[in-house]
This record gives sequence, C-alpha cells and structure tokens, in this order.
Amino acid sequence: MKNLNSLTLTALFFSLIFITSCKSNNTDLITPETKTEISASTLSQIKALGFSVTSARKVEGGYLVENDILLTEENLSDASSSPNLNIAETEQYRTTNVVKSLPRVITVSVTNLPQVYSDAVNTMISRYNSLGLRITFQRASGSAKGSIDVVGFNEGPSGGYITLGSAGFPTSSGNPFNQIRMNTNSAAYGSNPNLLYLASVLQHEVGHCIGFRHTDYMNRAYSCGGAASNEGASNVGAVRIPGTPSTADAESFMLACSNGGNRTFNSNDVIAVNYLYK
Repeated sequence: MKNLNSLTLTALFFSLIFITSCKSNNTDLITPETKTEISASTLSQIKALGFSVTSARKVEGGYLVENDILLTEENLSDASSSPNLNIAETEQYRTTNVVKSLPRVITVSVTNLPQVYSDAVNTMISRYNSLGLRITFQRASGSAKGSIDVVGFNEGPSGGYITLGSAGFPTSSGNPFNQIRMNTNSAAYGSNPNLLYLASVLQHEVGHCIGFRHTDYMNRAYSCGGAASNEGASNVGAVRIPGTPSTADAESFMLACSNGGNRTFNSNDVIAVNYLYK
C-alpha cells in the first residue's frame, strides 16, 4: 500500500495539494504548540507500556505517541494485569480499558472551532449511532462541555508528517477519554476542510476514546509507509477482538494513517465495534 497520509499525512503530499491555499481561517484560533524534551525516566515508562518512543513528545495533557495517541500521567502509572498480545497480524485490537456502565449516552461538545468541525462531529455521531450500539453519542446541550470535548491545536508538518488529530484511551474507571484535539493548521486540512474527511478523522479518534487501538499497530508501515514499526503490545492493552481477520485490512477506520479521504466502518470494523458495545 502506498504511503498515503497520516493521522499523520505526508507533508509533501499536502504541499502539492494546497500550494495555492492562502491563509486559513483556522490558523489564528490557537497558537502553535510548544514541544519540550521528555525525561529519560518518562521515556522508559512509555517504552515499558509497549509504545514506541520514536517521535514521542510532550504536549498539553500528557505525551503524544504513535502520532495520534495521548498517554496521560495516569496511563503511565496505571499498569494493567490483563493479558497483552505480543504477536499480531492485522486484526482489530482494543485496550484493556473500555467504556463501562452500559447502556450509556456519551455527549460531545466542540470548543472554539469553525462550523465545519461542528458539522463533522454531527456526521461522526450519526455514523456511530447507526450501528445500534449500547453506547450512543449526542451533542452536549448549549455551551456545556461534553464527555468528549473536541478542541483545536495548531501544529505544522514535522519530519515529513503532520498530525491530523489525537486522543487518548478510556480511564480505568470506565469513562471515555475526554478530549479530541484537531489540528487547525492549514497544512492539515487546507483552508476549506472537507466535511467527510474531518468526520473520518473524528470517527478514528473517538475509536481511541472508547478503547480501540490501531488495526495495524504491529506494523504501522502498512498504512503509513516507511520502515516496519511495531507500536508494541502495551500494558494499556492490545487485545485481539475475536472474529476479526488476521489478514491485511486496507480500509479499516482504525488504521494508523489516513488515506486522505472518507473512511468509515468496514465490515470488520462493525464486527469489532459490535463485539465491545452491541
């Protein structure tokens, strides 16, 4: 499969697509992030959890690994005794922590982002709710902050890739991760973001919030290109979901890197989501 993009899309690809773009209305929403060095002890904790420390960086709220997964301080200190998967193919995987207290309504809010992001959240909600799960999603009322709040950050390409969005995993108490961060830099989605593309990225990040890992976590090169890279089994869990295939799954919504277009649930994704939440 070609190196098609990113929850991390190649900067070169975007420089060609958006070379005529002027300034983006999104870029002045949030100032660029400040990156800081990560201590050796923290890197050891990240590695002990099974995540690659390559390109790991300190961001607001924790540490960004695998380009779109936020590990909180709680994740680093909360070791799991549940089984982890050490050898993998390309099945769907969940973390040890999943959303509990089902059936459950998860509210979603959007803070300080253009209307297209809000519209994309509504599309994402419709996609999940159409599956008839024991978790359903709805917009938070008025200005209230939802169980998941979608916010912006502004960060340009780095190392040939750009992060489109990021999220974390459910808490040990069974709550979904409470924030999705979407990149407002014009190099991420251009000056006129595509609704379905944004909805697809949001759908992927919500997948992390409710406990899904990357379908190709054992070899990110499958969707991202480049050298083979195993994200690791991790003490936060890389538990194979029964009934999902052990062969390549080129259209899964939880692939590590985006194809730059509209990617929603395929049949194997539906099996995976139903297994956890039907």
